[in-house]
Amino acid sequence: MTSDTTAADKTTSPGATAGLFTDDVQTVRCAWCQATPLYRHYHDSEWGFPVADERRLFEKICLEGFQAGLSWLTILNKREAFRSAFANFEAEQVAEFGEGDVKRLLGDAGIVRHAGKIASTINNARRVIELRREFGSLGAFVWRLEPEAASRPERITQEAVRAMPTSAASIALSKDLKKRGWTFVGPTTVYAFMQAMGLVNDHLEGCASRQKALAARAAFKPPR
Repeated sequence: MTSDTTAADKTTSPGATAGLFTDDVQTVRCAWCQATPLYRHYHDSEWGFPVADERRLFEKICLEGFQAGLSWLTILNKREAFRSAFANFEAEQVAEFGEGDVKRLLGDAGIVRHAGKIASTINNARRVIELRREFGSLGAFVWRLEPEAASRPERITQEAVRAMPTSAASIALSKDLKKRGWTFVGPTTVYAFMQAMGLVNDHLEGCASRQKALAARAAFKPPR
């Protein structure tokens, strides 16, 4: 189960069916986001919508690493604190972090204080800079592995999403990143990143945001 959809099993209300829920104004959404207004806003305006912005891509892949073993809602609630702690995830600045910054971060109660994940974020910032030299941007590197439409399920249902915690594309991207020295980028983490950044659209059939995300992808030009 990928990070953003893990919450579905925990938050589905008795009236929700097939992984969907309907709010008080009859808006149908994926059930995993119903826990809080912040979660619903994230679902409606970010998750599954295509992203080329370097900062956002780097932030998300780092936060997916911090999410490992936790719920995505926990990380989302701490996102502003993470942004403050990690120089708004500007890779050039994070790449310059040293021992004093690590000590500061380990003492910051606003974030997840995990030494390995903190070190990974600093390491991965340095790897971003290397990628840019070869591909021009992190976005160009990531989007070249967008899955072909034919490789995706015919219908995106709760059962279909549960059956694919990884994909051929996420496995390939994970292997490529690891080969280049990235850490905390396993295939499940990478698939959750692909879901969130719009490389795949896993809003369920019937979710009000599914068509909006499809329209955003149709208008989107992947970075090259």
